[in-house]
Amino acid sequence: MSGHSKWATTKHRKAAQDAKRSALFSKLARNITVAAKEGGDPNPDNNASLAAAVEKAKGYSMPKDKIKTAIDKAFGSGKDAANYETVVYEGYGPCGVAVYCEALTDNRNRTAADVRAAFNHHGGNLGTSGSVAFQFERKGQIIVAKEIETGDKKNPVGPNGAAADEEEFMLAVAEAGGDDYEDANEEWIVYTAPTELMSVVKAIEAQDIQVKGAELIMIPTTPTEVSVSDAKKVMRLVDKLEELEDLQNVYHTMDMTEEIAEALDE
Repeated sequence: MSGHSKWATTKHRKAAQDAKRSALFSKLARNITVAAKEGGDPNPDNNASLAAAVEKAKGYSMPKDKIKTAIDKAFGSGKDAANYETVVYEGYGPCGVAVYCEALTDNRNRTAADVRAAFNHHGGNLGTSGSVAFQFERKGQIIVAKEIETGDKKNPVGPNGAAADEEEFMLAVAEAGGDDYEDANEEWIVYTAPTELMSVVKAIEAQDIQVKGAELIMIPTTPTEVSVSDAKKVMRLVDKLEELEDLQNVYHTMDMTEEIAEALDE
């Protein structure tokens, strides 16, 4: 296991952007609704996809009542019925950077037109199904804060169990069945096999470590090196795609070096 990776930077930048987007809870709710409906069970304990969707929502501090409403919508009828379908869009951005988009939509034609326009207006090209998917690998991702709120006025923040010490946390991750982890400043990011995500979450929590959030992600297997100026062009496309209400996740293969990350944060 290795505790450090430059990919932490891009995930945190995305999290910071998501937190500012007014449509965030709407996207999370849609994700929960679809997971509940496709799994056919409103109980996360019996529906692994729903459990992952709920954990992701918790990671962004989505209120419990909104989570419940989203689950209930999956089993509604009439105007309350949910009719979303999962669609994947693949293409290339500037400098040959592969871009993989996951959407949940109730109007495939509208979403396709919006995605195509974003690619065309920002120096990219929308491709066919499978054109870039081979450059990514599906993984489970678990976020664990190193410190948590204690409820004590004198010491409001304290260690999150073994997460406060890297050596202890590495052993805890191995015990839980995680594949790897990385240091992301105030948090740890744990990676798992897609099918093991929730079992690893439960195994970590069983060691008295609080989990902040969990989700399934796509990790690039062949990073594309670009210059700082070209990186800004790529991120303009990514930012535009992430603004689209129907898109849940946008992944890219751009190699996020520290230099590029710092330039994008300016």
